[in-house]
Amino acid sequence: MSDQHFEQDETLRLPTIQFRVVLDLGSRLAADITLPPELAYPDLFADRDDEGGALNLSIDYESGQLHMLLDEAGPSFHYHGTADAFESPWPADQTEVLLEWALILVQQIDGLDELLDSILEAAEWFEQGFTLYVPETEPTQLELIEVGIIGELLTLPWLGSGRVDHEHVDGDNHPIALLWNLNNDDPDLPIARAWLDPETGEPRTAAEPGVDWNAVAMSEDEVLQWLVGIYTNHHVAPTPEAQIMRAALERMGGIS
Repeated sequence: MSDQHFEQDETLRLPTIQFRVVLDLGSRLAADITLPPELAYPDLFADRDDEGGALNLSIDYESGQLHMLLDEAGPSFHYHGTADAFESPWPADQTEVLLEWALILVQQIDGLDELLDSILEAAEWFEQGFTLYVPETEPTQLELIEVGIIGELLTLPWLGSGRVDHEHVDGDNHPIALLWNLNNDDPDLPIARAWLDPETGEPRTAAEPGVDWNAVAMSEDEVLQWLVGIYTNHHVAPTPEAQIMRAALERMGGIS
């Protein structure tokens, strides 16, 4: 099963939309710490586990990741990008400052009960076509953040037979499976897969063996090209929630 790479036509991307968000960002204590220049611009995202308890903060760089966890037992952390999850990818002096900053930031996020829900609600407002989100709140100090939400790539609807859907599957590099069903029932037959090339960060695709492409009513190349657009929109390009989240956490951390 050979894999393929299709270039995306960026002229088909919808325009970036300016979205304004009003949020309670608390005291912004992490902003008092200056990150080392080498670690000054992380990609940030926070969420809670399925039970709504433990708070996870991801601090990602091309050179590695720091993940902070805050639960009833207190804060803990580990790294990605090294053979040992407790060995930092960065020099000791840089790591020390980053850990201090991250600990304060994760505690700040945890102390703002409505922040993550407000960010999710703001993303839902954006999806409904609104350009300004203001939460319901008691009188408090609020901050205005402007976010350029990146437009999606225009993709065609599924033009083959039956129905398709996609789902995450186990494996490295964020793989998904394209599922198909000829009779318009819930898609259940894997016909292709997509994942991120670990060297380029670009989507790669491959067809599953033994697929009856005549029954699918699209050629293998057509299906794989279509799948790249779906993968790019849903699994490569940051979602509105992630873009709003990053802007809010950057403001809290003194990055912007």
